[in-house]
Amino acid sequence: MSKLFIVPTPIGNLEDITYRAVRLLKEADLILAEDTRTSSNLLRHYGIETKLQPYHQFNEHSVLFNTLCKIATLDSVCLITDAGTPGISDPGFMLVRECAKAGIEVECLPGPTAVIPALVSSGLSCEKFIFEGFLPRKKGRASKMEQLKNHEYTFVIYESPFRLLKTLLNLKDTLGKDRMACVSREISKIHEEHKRGTLGELYAYFSNKNIKGEIVISVAGNKTKDDKDISDNEDDMGDNDED
Repeated sequence: MSKLFIVPTPIGNLEDITYRAVRLLKEADLILAEDTRTSSNLLRHYGIETKLQPYHQFNEHSVLFNTLCKIATLDSVCLITDAGTPGISDPGFMLVRECAKAGIEVECLPGPTAVIPALVSSGLSCEKFIFEGFLPRKKGRASKMEQLKNHEYTFVIYESPFRLLKTLLNLKDTLGKDRMACVSREISKIHEEHKRGTLGELYAYFSNKNIKGEIVISVAGNKTKDDKDISDNEDDMGDNDED
């Protein structure tokens, strides 16, 4: 029976891949890759010689049906992206959906994603959080910022180094310069950095930097004083409970 494996790949350090992922990539009949040139470097590193076929955001709609038909004729197909887990701000969602509709088994391996390391390293509350991916560049950007302003929980967004300053400025102006946040970049690479501070401080810091690498921004939720007082009271009540 045909099966599609969603295989996360390293977001930086090539060692951040599981033994199982390497084995499945070696055993697969075909690997669908976001960028065959980028993926070839990873495959060469691990001695993987499986055939590659492009599958990316620019051809996803046009090749979806033919790709689905090909998967149906093979035993094992792996989907990978340039870095991280396919489907998370990367191509993959439509293929998974159509495979499920066609009765093709889909299995996603656990593995690298930039969201969790950035969130946990931020020092912000991560018991509950909201992942927004990339913000709209133009249409809907202002309204999305207003929505984020009132979120109770920490939210996480992706950004490119070329738009970081604009996004920090937008966040600072909308959420307020004193909202706590963290900018993470180059996760799992040599120059990994997690810069913590207020939105005002982060904007000032990166205004004087040559910004490189993929960016993840974690921003504290909108916790008012009343919210904190209620939470503190609930904790106190819990401490006074009798066994």
